[in-house]
Amino acid sequence: MAITSSAPGTLGTGDATLGAGPRMGDRDFLDGRLGLDLPAGWWPGKPRLKSYAAAGFALVQARMPARSLLADQPAVEAHATALRDVLRLTGLRLILHAPDDLLAGTAEHDRQLDGALTYACVAGAELVVYHGARIPIADRAVRDRLRDEERSLRRALRRAARLGVRIAIENLAPVYPGAEYVCHDPSAVAGLVHRLDSDQAGICLDVGHAHIAAELAGCTILELVDPVLEQVILFHVHDNLGARTRVPCRGGIEPLRLDLHLPPGAGTVPWSALAPRIAGHPAPVQLEVHPAGRPEPGTLAILTHEVFRRAAPTRVAT
Repeated sequence: MAITSSAPGTLGTGDATLGAGPRMGDRDFLDGRLGLDLPAGWWPGKPRLKSYAAAGFALVQARMPARSLLADQPAVEAHATALRDVLRLTGLRLILHAPDDLLAGTAEHDRQLDGALTYACVAGAELVVYHGARIPIADRAVRDRLRDEERSLRRALRRAARLGVRIAIENLAPVYPGAEYVCHDPSAVAGLVHRLDSDQAGICLDVGHAHIAAELAGCTILELVDPVLEQVILFHVHDNLGARTRVPCRGGIEPLRLDLHLPPGAGTVPWSALAPRIAGHPAPVQLEVHPAGRPEPGTLAILTHEVFRRAAPTRVAT
């Protein structure tokens, strides 16, 4: 994968606080910023949400329903209202994840993206995570498809501003070894955000995905992460074994799968390098851990704090 420098950021969310993070030895350095996801297909029942809040999580990420439903306004309002009502008594702030296969740039998908923004407004979400630039590099029409997506996103962001919703565009990685997509390069996502030039758009920096992408590109994760930090408005945090070029398959882990979504510390993500940058940044930190490998919420919260504390026991360097 060809890695290029990202364009300068326009959001200014990270530069004011990088280097002035809280002391990593204090338990509360992620308090108020740490979230846990509800995996696809899980409805957020009140007992589950209460267990998240009791464990110290401040946010919950929920998946929107399928794309086809997002074009049905009465269905969108009914579903989003139910989600808002179930969250009301928990104190958890809401982040929404748009359908993975939603890609702006066609009339059908643009209607569904519009429905996703309506959903977020009704449900009371702070951010909508969106898989932008999810186009194979080998696609002969890749430039046209990227141009069409960008044009559609500009329209969507104007409406997002009116609704008070922000779109966090996520860098991805291959689930299994295979085709290379534009969105696998964080600098390509950063370039899209820069060109959109809207306070309603930013990067969802998925550090697990960046770990895989860095190994495939033959560079360090910091070479991918550092140039885009100023544009980050959300972190996705999970672990994996990288590109599996030097790490043998471990027992209990699916062979060949790269995007494993393990708990922090269970893979080879270099937390010692990443922890100071994440801790010193104001963006929410959203855990995305696969149900097969996730402990109960209280244990997962403790494990996450311990990983960050061991990785960087002193104040972030200025």
